[in-house]
Amino acid sequence: MNADSHDRPQEQNWKLTLAYDGTGFRGWQVQPGEVTVQGELQAALGRIAGETPLPQGSGRTDAGVHALAQVASFVLHVRIPASNLLLALNRTLPSSIRVLEARTVRSTFHARHSAVAKTYEYRVFQEKPSPWTDKRAPCRICLPFLAPYVYNFPWPLEFDLMQEAATAFLGENDFLSFAASDPDLAARNLSKEIAARPLPRPDFSIEPPASLTVRRIFSSAWEKREQDGETLFVYRVRGSGFLHHMVRNLVGTMLDVGRGQFRASQIPGMIAARSRAAAGPTAPARGLFLHSVEYDGAE
Repeated sequence: MNADSHDRPQEQNWKLTLAYDGTGFRGWQVQPGEVTVQGELQAALGRIAGETPLPQGSGRTDAGVHALAQVASFVLHVRIPASNLLLALNRTLPSSIRVLEARTVRSTFHARHSAVAKTYEYRVFQEKPSPWTDKRAPCRICLPFLAPYVYNFPWPLEFDLMQEAATAFLGENDFLSFAASDPDLAARNLSKEIAARPLPRPDFSIEPPASLTVRRIFSSAWEKREQDGETLFVYRVRGSGFLHHMVRNLVGTMLDVGRGQFRASQIPGMIAARSRAAAGPTAPARGLFLHSVEYDGAE
């Protein structure tokens, strides 16, 4: 063994759990000339440790998407106590990014590759009165303090119909119909196109499943939740993994069901079609939260 190796600090693999407000970021992943969560974290590590590893996230959240518990991993050679790194990062990072936990883990741990399940939430504020609301009552207004974190949906929704639709996604399926076919087209604004869109007439011929687009959904359900004195419709989905824009496309489809554009019974046919055109539109990014990431415990 080289004598110098005794003086060389042994590298440590770090795991961070972060929360962030995605409103002011162009998503997680570093992009030239853009402000991203990954880029801010890398820069903060450089200022604190003098090293600039590129933190690997459990998933690449899009521009405007938030996180309650994103996970990132990276290697540092400099030795820093976990409590000191946590404190230093939260003093250095912008206030829209907070590190909730920092600890060292086994060398083989990877924030994305080691994940076994993820949970996302999508929050919907219904701005206009529902059919069962007194028509003489004033409209519900989405306050500016809530607006960046919900989709303020302007059409009446039937909660029970959305709940029925949510159960249609359970189990292992090929979710190609709910994956972004084109990032620009998939980011379209749902509220501009949903009002008068006719029902699609896709070809529902069955094709062999593509292994790259098969995912298992463990739970899928809506709930009514009180936040800031308002009732939100909150969709929570837990799965083995998710395709690009998949959760937002599931939500856009279920909102169509909730307003009577589709029936829940049509969803199996949408899945079988393996065509983005067969499913509903993409819900806006601002209502989506990465809720949590699960690992096998051997960290």
